[in-house]
Parts: sequence; C-alpha cells; structure tokens
Amino acid sequence: MTSPSPSSGYRGRFAPSPTGDLHFGSLLAAFGSWLLARHAGGRWLVRVEDLDPPREVAGAARRQLDTLAAFGLVSDEEVVWQSRRSALYQAALDRLLADGHAFECHCSRTDLAAAAGVHRACVPGKTRPDPAVRLRVADGSVVRFDDVVRGPVEQDVAREVGDFVLKRADGCWAYQLAVVVDDAAQGITDVVRGADLLESTPRQILLQRALDLPVPRHAHLPLILGPDGRKLSKSDAAMPVEPGDPLPALHEAWARLGQSPAALEDAETLAELLARATRAFDPARIPAPPLLQEVSSALRRMTD
Repeated sequence: MTSPSPSSGYRGRFAPSPTGDLHFGSLLAAFGSWLLARHAGGRWLVRVEDLDPPREVAGAARRQLDTLAAFGLVSDEEVVWQSRRSALYQAALDRLLADGHAFECHCSRTDLAAAAGVHRACVPGKTRPDPAVRLRVADGSVVRFDDVVRGPVEQDVAREVGDFVLKRADGCWAYQLAVVVDDAAQGITDVVRGADLLESTPRQILLQRALDLPVPRHAHLPLILGPDGRKLSKSDAAMPVEPGDPLPALHEAWARLGQSPAALEDAETLAELLARATRAFDPARIPAPPLLQEVSSALRRMTD
C-alpha cells in the first residue's frame, strides 16, 4: 500500500524487540501507532530494538518485519536497527558523565534488594570491574506529562524508581537511553505504544531534559488482558497473529482500539480495510489505559 505524502510534521514509530514472533499485543500497538500517524497525515517509522542479545530469538526480527508487511504496516523510511547505533549512545552517555548527570555504579542487584531495586546511594566501598552507569536522579524529581489517551500522569522518579541504569554491567545499553537518543535522532514527535511502557515515560523525559532534547507527545494504548486480568503472552493461542489471513486480527485490533466495527464491516481486501480504517479512525474513541499505579500493579502480577 502506498503511503501518503506527509501533510504535517508528525513522526511516529513502532519499535518491537526481537524476543519472539509478533503477537497480538504488539500488532495492536503497531496498528494503533500507524493509524494515529495516518490520521495526522504524518510519517510512520519502524525501529528494531535489538539491544539485548541474551533475550533475542534468532530470526525473530526479520519475521516481525515480514508479519508487519503482511498486515500492510510498512515503514515510511528505512528500518533502523539499534544494534548498529552504539556510537550514538556512547556519545550521549559521555555527555551525561561529563555534565555530572550520570555516574558509575558498583552496586549489585543483591545490594539493592532491600530497597526493592530503587537506587538512591551506592553501597560504600563496593567496587567491581564492570560497573553499570546510572542517571543521577535528584530528590524531588517529579515528572508530570499529559498523555494523549490517558490524560495527566505524574511520577516521583526519585522515590519510585531512583537512579536508573543507562548502561548495564554486562555492557548492554539500557532501553531508556537508547530510546531517547533514537527518538531524537529520528525526529519522533509522537510516541505511541502499549501502556506497559507508561511508567518508563517519566524516566525518558528526565533523560531528554538532561540531554537538552525535545520531549515528544505520548499516547499509551490499552493492554491486551486475558480473562484472569493478566497481559496475554506471546504464545497465547486465544489471539493468534496469522500473516496469511490478516483481516480477522485487524478487525479485532480495531475494536480493541475502541473504533466502530461497522466502519470496516464490508472490507474484503487488506487495502480496502486499511483505507477505510484511515478514513474512519477517531483517536478520541481509544479507551484510556489504567493509571500509572495500576499499570505498575499489573506489571508486578505479570511476573508473579
């Protein structure tokens, strides 16, 4: 499907991690972000977040891109691979260290267990050959922002998160730093993603401020939950993503985004469905995800 020429400065993106094949929750995020970009007459980009080799599944990234293409969701620009952008992340980290915003941390997870992983000060006398690097989060660092879907969001990053990791002790770049650097480098104006990443947003805003980078608008889409209230796993058979038959999953994603099923009722081809969806999409109908505290509770349940 040929994408329209951008009539606005809107630039959105979808950024999957190659930890498995594309599942329905990821399709919902991709379709939602694509629809918001098309609604704004803007650009929609795809970025592969392949920064965690121990968790990556061989061939998953390529299969994810092929699946997106089968659903008609193709990046308007060249796909970006984070594994090829280490120099950009290092430059940002060097700046943060030089400005005193970041510091080397020799604490282990065990050291922080009593504080539920919240780092506020390094354990005295601890040294290790492979320290992590953390952002220095000052007391009282309360971040507030207006989510396009959720509305006002607030988080005390110092109290609830603490000094967070920018580069791990194993040498891998942390998600928070990489996503901030890449969003700025790609000129992303609107970050649209699942509500499971809602609590990461205040950390990213702090980083953007420390690096003097623009803060994009944010829209967090509702999570896909099973009957037990838990987020559906990637292997959940209740909502398979079938590249050979994309229409049923797109109809389901459309409904989950709060849109009127009647708008796509008679669409018989993928091109027709996407064209109708672009015309009929109403962002105001997207259901609001839970409050930040509720998202945090849901994430804890997912790991129980």
